[in-house]
Amino acid sequence: MTKIKVGIVGTGYTAKRRAEALQQDERGSLKFVTGHSPENLAFFCQTYQIKSLNSWQELVTHPEIDLVIVCTINCDHGKIVRAALEAGKHVVTEYPLSLSVSEAEDLMALSQQLGKLLHVEHIESLGGLHQAMRQHLPHIGNIFYGRYSTLSPQKPVKRSWNYHKTLFGFPLMAALSRIHRFTDLFGTVISVSCVNRYWDVPDTEYFTACLCNARLQFANGFIGDIIYGKGESFSKSDRTFELQGDQGVLWFQGEQGTLIQNETVIPIEVGSRRGLFAKDTQMVLDFLLEKKPLYISPQQSVYALKVADAAFRAAQTGQTITMIE
Repeated sequence: MTKIKVGIVGTGYTAKRRAEALQQDERGSLKFVTGHSPENLAFFCQTYQIKSLNSWQELVTHPEIDLVIVCTINCDHGKIVRAALEAGKHVVTEYPLSLSVSEAEDLMALSQQLGKLLHVEHIESLGGLHQAMRQHLPHIGNIFYGRYSTLSPQKPVKRSWNYHKTLFGFPLMAALSRIHRFTDLFGTVISVSCVNRYWDVPDTEYFTACLCNARLQFANGFIGDIIYGKGESFSKSDRTFELQGDQGVLWFQGEQGTLIQNETVIPIEVGSRRGLFAKDTQMVLDFLLEKKPLYISPQQSVYALKVADAAFRAAQTGQTITMIE
């Protein structure tokens, strides 16, 4: 059987899940890894019994690698993906593909020109919450409003890349799945308004908390509110997704789902979030070796990125941004 030889850029949570998935699928062979921290890199290599390389530049051009998986800081995604594609590799990356819409579009065109896979991971589409929502949409009739709130307290906040404005990026670009859930279910966005606040660390680009609230107006009349916050300013976590229709309500809080129709309340089973990186990895190998279709296209991810960019501009200007295709 042909094996896909893989290199990973990054040593964090996602990289570990990818390594585990590749070790469990005989069609993939994890060859090399690289990362920012020498200590984390050494531990990763020891844990998964693989070799390290000194830089991502060395990894993406290595002749023994067919597929590069990018699991590193957001601001580096675009340049690593470009270098890997130009080196003739297939690429899987975490969202966002880039923090720049124009660069993301260029990368899509480049992958098509070179005939190489460019897959932007959106495992939220594979998860139990999203599948349960999609399954039960017909039960609530004409859906006119939705709210998706994720608040994550963290005390204390360390000075890490995901609390740095340039490295992390605008919150709804970095947390692109919040927008993609809505665009995947409800289609085209016609206008975006947004407010965003940081609790800054003085004289740095670091912050101790952020709160971003965007409202999306869709072409079909649906209105979606997205609330994303994290850091020291929050005392209680929240993960709520509600959809209001003229025949009922879908309400998901954490792993618990409910369908409400008049006075009837029906519990909804929500599948586990475990194993989604393994499923995504399996589907990538299925595509490369058997040409089976993937569950998302880069165009869908880049469209969500365009909406996130509109939210960024709305937050900067205080104006509602009209999206014109």
